[in-house]
Amino acid sequence: MTARNYYVVDAFTNKLYGGNPAAVCPLEQWLPDATMQEIAAENNLSETVFFVPEGDHFRIRWFTPAVEVKLCGHATLATAHVFYTQLGWTKPEIRFDSLSGILVVTKTDNGYQLDFPANTPEVVEQVPAGLFEGLRINDAPVYKTSFDYMVVLPTQAMVEALNPDFNTLAQVQARGVIVTARGNDVDFVSRCFYPQSGVNEDPVTGSAHTIMITYWAQQLKKTRMQAMQLSKRRGHLDVELVSDRALMRGQAVLYAKGEYYSA
Repeated sequence: MTARNYYVVDAFTNKLYGGNPAAVCPLEQWLPDATMQEIAAENNLSETVFFVPEGDHFRIRWFTPAVEVKLCGHATLATAHVFYTQLGWTKPEIRFDSLSGILVVTKTDNGYQLDFPANTPEVVEQVPAGLFEGLRINDAPVYKTSFDYMVVLPTQAMVEALNPDFNTLAQVQARGVIVTARGNDVDFVSRCFYPQSGVNEDPVTGSAHTIMITYWAQQLKKTRMQAMQLSKRRGHLDVELVSDRALMRGQAVLYAKGEYYSA
């Protein structure tokens, strides 16, 4: 049995027990995929993130309790927080190579900035079976990207009132389902459901904002916006669309650190 360090960080929040928690597991070399998936299942957080050094940057991978995913914002933000507060990193930015390409995290005066690829959603003509039924709504505009379906509702109150049937929603063939609307006190709000990936409702989802930012930039005729994810834990993001990149700014707080054991 080998003991390795790990950290749990609340991301996209400035207080403990807010935002979205992620387990951050630094490695010198990769563990077997099955082992990393078992560790993520044991942690039972929406994401467990692993990274290894690779030349002048790092390779990063993210696992839900059920599957590996191609992009995760909050766990990348959590990883940056560990770099700067626990691992002695002093450079102004960190570069990660991932299944979604190069990702850059920059230290700011008030947290961190993620530089991710933007993901433009396209209108769906044929709504998949289980989508409206799972959300328990009758009709709404539906969009699709390579990751998720996105449903746009008329008001924030309607997003807040959603009470999905997750067994039905899990039948939708996608990573998950985003529901968004204009916000009352911010530019736009959302909730994100991923029963297909082992997470019924994600507290704060950076990767989903790479999708929503392109839609709302066009709708609101602005490129810098304030966003809020309406989970019980709440998440707050300052987002900006710059060409084909989504910039997301947020804070993070260390919740725990310790050791885990694996073969």
